Amino acid sequence: MSINFRSSQRLLAGAGFAASAVIISQSAAFAHVTLATGEARTGTYYKAVFQVPHGCDGAATQTVRIQIPEGVIGVKPMPKAGWTLNITRGTYAKSYQSHGKAVTEGPKEIIWSGGALSDDNYDEFVFTSFLAGDFRPGQAISFPTVQQCAKGEVRWDQIASDGQNPHSLKSPAPTLRIVADASTVAQAQMDHSKMDHAQMGATTQSGSDTFTIGDLVVVSPWTRATPGGAKIAGGYLKITNNGKSADRLVGATSAGAHHVEIHEMSMTDGVMKMRPLTDGLIIKSGETVELKPGGFHMMFMDIKQQLKQGDTLKATLTFEKAGKLDLSFNVRAIGASGGAPAHRH
Repeated sequence: MSINFRSSQRLLAGAGFAASAVIISQSAAFAHVTLATGEARTGTYYKAVFQVPHGCDGAATQTVRIQIPEGVIGVKPMPKAGWTLNITRGTYAKSYQSHGKAVTEGPKEIIWSGGALSDDNYDEFVFTSFLAGDFRPGQAISFPTVQQCAKGEVRWDQIASDGQNPHSLKSPAPTLRIVADASTVAQAQMDHSKMDHAQMGATTQSGSDTFTIGDLVVVSPWTRATPGGAKIAGGYLKITNNGKSADRLVGATSAGAHHVEIHEMSMTDGVMKMRPLTDGLIIKSGETVELKPGGFHMMFMDIKQQLKQGDTLKATLTFEKAGKLDLSFNVRAIGASGGAPAHRH
């Protein structure tokens, strides 16, 4: 089969157009203000990290305003050096329970102002919260956001209607997707755990990446693939305590590493520091603690062989009250940011 010169030109032109379309669509996809973690369970604590990738038509961002939707309570924003932080409070549409007390009002809008985020730079604006609303699995929670710049502003405040794809909107609000009802899942996991303990008298595994022991539920253990010769790997997961009293992660072991440590990473005087938690990590009653890059995490020290994507790394966690839990860490790609990365615009 032969292709003449004009046909070749048309094919190359078509290929070039398709490639350009992909590049343009990808550029547009990362142009929105988005949430770094786009999925969460209702009834859990949620750290909202808003990613601001650009200014307003080249002008520097000077103010970021984020509206807090109904049902997101206990909001505590993180201050930023060089920015003024203001919180607008208001009354909730209904009363919520927090630590046994009724909560009827709280932050409705957070404003970082007085900064100068160049169009050439990227930054993040962060707050912690609790998802207390009657959110259902699959529901999207929108956080209308406004960037005010030296010249003009950009409003990320369009909210998709039921059944509408938010990606079809020109200026979609950053959106959090609810992936499960925590109370329902927790009760099912507790019932399953009690039944298995009664039958087996041992720790149990529920699903491919959910592990239970007593009142504790550990989900999505993962680690990153390592380059050849590397001797250290991080370990990440989430622990939910469905019991009435606190427990403590006091240690861990793995046949694939010489020893395992529990670490905390934090910012001190502008310097990122890491320290081992010699007293372990407390998981309070009714709370979820996430071990993730940049925060609490596990360190597999002196690993015995290279970790490759698709492999698993077996380990045993030791809790002060619940005891020992055997589980497997899924090995993700080098540079992975999570066990199940959320989709970004």
